[in-house]
Amino acid sequence: MTQEEIRLSESGVRRKHWKRWGPYLSERAWGTVREDYSPYGNAWEYLSHDHSRSRAYRWNEDGLAGISDRKQNICFALALWNERDPILKERIFGLTGNEGNHGEDVKEYYFYLDSTPTHSYMKYLYKYPQAEFPYGQLVAENRNRGKNQPEFELLDTGVFNDDRYFDVFVEYAKADAEDILIKITISNRGPEAANLRLLPTVWFRNTWSWGNSSRRPELHQLRVAPNPVIELNHNQPGNRWLHCEGSPELLFTENETNARRLFGVESRTAYVKDGINDYVVHGATEAVNPKHVGTKAAAHYKFTVGAGETTVIRLRLADSDFKGKNAFASFDKTFAQRQQEADEFYATIIPQDLSTDARNVMRQGFAGMLWSKQFYHYVIKDWLQGDPGNPPPPAERHKGRNHEWTHLYNADVISMPDKWEYPWYAAWDLAFHCIPLALVDSDFAKEQLTLMLREWYMHPNGQIPAYEWAFGDVNPPVHAWAAWRVYKIDKKRKGKGDRAFLQRVFHKLMLNFTWWVNRKDADGMNIFQGGFLGLDNIGVFDRSAPLPTGGYIEQSDGTSWMAMYTLNLLAIALELAKEEPCYEDVASKFWEHFIYIAHAMSHRGHDSMGLWNEEDGFFYDVLKLPDRKQFPMKIRSMVGLIPLFAVETLEPDVLDKLPDFKRRLEWFIDNRPDLTKNMACMRTEGMGERRLLSIADQDQLRSILKFMLDEREFLSPYGIRALSQFHRCNPYTLHVNGMEHRVDYEPGESSTGLFGGNSNWRGPIWFPVNYLLVESLQKFHHYLGDDFKVEFPTGSGKMMTLWEVAGELSRRMTNIFLQDERGRRPVFGNLEKFQTDPHWRELVLFHEYFHGDSGAGVGASHQTGWTGVVTKLMQQSGESREPKQTESAVAEVAAD
Repeated sequence: MTQEEIRLSESGVRRKHWKRWGPYLSERAWGTVREDYSPYGNAWEYLSHDHSRSRAYRWNEDGLAGISDRKQNICFALALWNERDPILKERIFGLTGNEGNHGEDVKEYYFYLDSTPTHSYMKYLYKYPQAEFPYGQLVAENRNRGKNQPEFELLDTGVFNDDRYFDVFVEYAKADAEDILIKITISNRGPEAANLRLLPTVWFRNTWSWGNSSRRPELHQLRVAPNPVIELNHNQPGNRWLHCEGSPELLFTENETNARRLFGVESRTAYVKDGINDYVVHGATEAVNPKHVGTKAAAHYKFTVGAGETTVIRLRLADSDFKGKNAFASFDKTFAQRQQEADEFYATIIPQDLSTDARNVMRQGFAGMLWSKQFYHYVIKDWLQGDPGNPPPPAERHKGRNHEWTHLYNADVISMPDKWEYPWYAAWDLAFHCIPLALVDSDFAKEQLTLMLREWYMHPNGQIPAYEWAFGDVNPPVHAWAAWRVYKIDKKRKGKGDRAFLQRVFHKLMLNFTWWVNRKDADGMNIFQGGFLGLDNIGVFDRSAPLPTGGYIEQSDGTSWMAMYTLNLLAIALELAKEEPCYEDVASKFWEHFIYIAHAMSHRGHDSMGLWNEEDGFFYDVLKLPDRKQFPMKIRSMVGLIPLFAVETLEPDVLDKLPDFKRRLEWFIDNRPDLTKNMACMRTEGMGERRLLSIADQDQLRSILKFMLDEREFLSPYGIRALSQFHRCNPYTLHVNGMEHRVDYEPGESSTGLFGGNSNWRGPIWFPVNYLLVESLQKFHHYLGDDFKVEFPTGSGKMMTLWEVAGELSRRMTNIFLQDERGRRPVFGNLEKFQTDPHWRELVLFHEYFHGDSGAGVGASHQTGWTGVVTKLMQQSGESREPKQTESAVAEVAAD
C-alpha cells in the first residue's frame, strides 16, 4: 500500500481522522437559496456579492483557495490586495443569473491542480490581475449583451495584457491529521515590479448569532515575534494555533454583519466582518480591534515582487503552539514527502502508458473532483421558521420554495457540481461524481450515495432531493446505476464487494422506485412523465411547467430512465441473491417490471400510440391533449437515444446459480409472448451464452445508431450531440394558441431563457449521457459480439463492432481536453492565452458541457463534477486511436 492508501485505511476505520480537514469551504455562499430570506425567493439579489464582504452568513462560509474542518467551525482562506482594487479579494467574483447574458457565470481564473483523497496534499492556483479588477465593466458589458452574443470574460477586459498579473499558488500538506502546512507562492508574470498585500485569514463560522445558545469562540494574538501566532479557542474542534512566518501585522475583527453599512442601523459589535478590508484598503485604523481578539483575523504581509520574481510565505495551522520550538523546522521536508506520496498514489490509478499530457489531464480531473467537496449546511425547518431573536422570515416563505421538505437536515461534506456556479448538491450530478471518486476513494463515493438515501435527506414519500432551488424537482433516477457501478469498481480494486453497502442502498432505492411508479405514471400504463429530468430546454416546452396545450407529455426519456432503473435494481438483486436466495423473488419483480415498461414503449395498444415511431425508426415524446388527441413530437434529440441506456446482460453462470429466478424467467417468456415477442430476444443466447434485456431490439438498435453515428445528425468530433444537427436547417415548430414554439440546433450557449437559460441541451456535448451511451454500447457488444457491426460514421462504408464504436466515442470525448497535433486543446476554443501561453496552456478546465461543433467548454467552468467521468474514460480506453479489442478487455469493462 502507498502511504496515501494507508491514510485512507486509517480514516476508514476511524483510527485517524485524516479527512477531518479539507477543501470544504465553498467558493460562493452569497446568492444562494440558503441565505435568501426575501419574500419571493430572489436568492441572487437578496445577498449579493457587494453584501458578502459585510454580512455574516447564516449557513455556510466561502473563501479563496480555502479549507475548513468538516463541520466548518474553523475556516482558513486567502485575501489579496493589489493596492488598486476597491475591495480586498476575499472571494471569487461572478455574475448572478439575472446579470449574465447566459445565466450565472464566474468571471475569474482559478485552477484545482492537485489533491489526494485525504487532502494530505493539495494545490490551487489563482491568477490575480495587477490592474484594478473590472467588477463594474464585467457586469455592465454582460447586461448589455443578448443571448445570441458570447459572454464577456475577464480576459476580454485587457487586465491580463502584457502578463501584468500574479500567479498565486496555494499548497497544503498535512504533517498530521490536525497539523496543516500552508505554502503560498506568488510569482509576478509582468514586466515590472508590483506591490501586493497578502492576508492569510482565519475565522470562525458564525454559529452564535442565531439565538441557539451556541458559545461564542475566540481567537487572539499569542505571540508577535519571532513568527507571530494566532491562538484559536473553540469548544468543538478544540484549540488550534496559526503560525505565521516572518513579521506580518496581525489584524483582528469579528465575523459579524456590518449593519451600519448595509442597513443604516447600529451593528451588534464595534468590529465587523469587513473591518480588515476597511483597515487595509481605506486606512480605517478604528476598524480592527487594538486588543487583538475577535472571531476573524489575518496576517498582513506587504511586499513588492520584482518582474519575473517569486515570493514564498509559509504558515502552519496546527493543534500545537510549539512552545520554544521552530514551527517551520521540518516544513520543507514534510512538504516534499507529501508531494512524493501523492505521485506514488496516482501512479497506481493513472495508466503509465498514457502520454504526459493525458496524465496531466487525469491528475487535474481528480484534483477538481476532490477540491469540489463542500460542507453543505441547510436545515429547512429552521430556514422556514427563522431563528430565535432574529426577525421572522416573510409569511410567503411557508408556501414558497421547498416548504414541503421540512424533514431535510443537511450538515455534511458533499461533492458539489461546481463550488461557485452550483454550490449545492444535485442528485443526478452526484451519481456521476461517484464514478471517478470511486477510483480514488471508494469509501467516500459509497458514503455520498448512502447519504442521499438517509431519512434526513430522502423525503418520507421516497423522493430523493433534487437540488436546493427546488428539492421537489425530478432528476433522472440514476442512483441505483451509480451504486451498482461504484460497488463493482470497489470490488475490482479491493477484491471483495461491499455487500452491506449494496443491501443498504437497495432497500432505500426500493422506496424511491415505488415513489416513481406511484407519482409519475399518469395512466398506470408503464409510460412515465418526470418533468424536465435535468435536460433543461431539450423539449419544445418547459416540461416541468403546465403545458400551454393542456394535457401532458409521455416522455421517451422518463420511461427509458425507469426501464434502466428496473435493470439496475435487477442487477443488484441478482448479486445479493448469490448469497441470500430471498432476493430472487425481488429480482423476478424487477425483471417483469422491465418487460412491461419495454413493451409499453413500443406497443401501447388500444387507441394509444407507443413512443417508437416506425416511420422514422426513432423514439419520440408523445403529447397527449385534453381532447384525447395525441401525436409524437418529432424532435431528434437525446430523448430518443436514452432508450439505449436500458440494456443489461444476464450471465449464464448467474442464472444457473439462481434456479428459482431462471424458472420464472423461462415461464414468463413461454407464457407471455404478447409482451416479449417484439422485444430484444431473451431466449436466444448471445456471445458467451448470455441473455439480453433491452428496450431496443436489433432492428431498432441499428435504426437508432444510424442517426446517432451520422455526422450530419448526432455525431460530433467530440462525442454525441444532445440534439441532431438536422434541426439546424429543419427546426421543429409547434403552433399553440397563436404562438410558435420551436426547437433549433444550438451547439453552444442557449439563445432562450427557457428553464433559466444558463445551460443548453439543444446541441452541445454533455458528458453524463455520453458516458452512459458508451457504457450501453459496451453492454450491447457483450451480448451481440463481433459479428454485429454498424457503419461508423454513417455513410462512410467503414464497419465497426459496438466495442470499437464505444472506444471511438470515448476518445472523441477525451480529445476535448488533450492537445492535438498543433498543440491546441479543443476545450479552450479560440482563447489564445490558454492555447499558447506557457503559464496557461497546461491548466485544464472541466466545463459543464461542450460546444457541439468545436468542443469548446461551455457553462460552469470549474469542474462540474460529472465531467470528471473523463478520468474513467481515459483509464479504460486510453488515448490511442486504435482501441484494443479482446475478449478479456470486454470482460474487464463488463465486470467493472
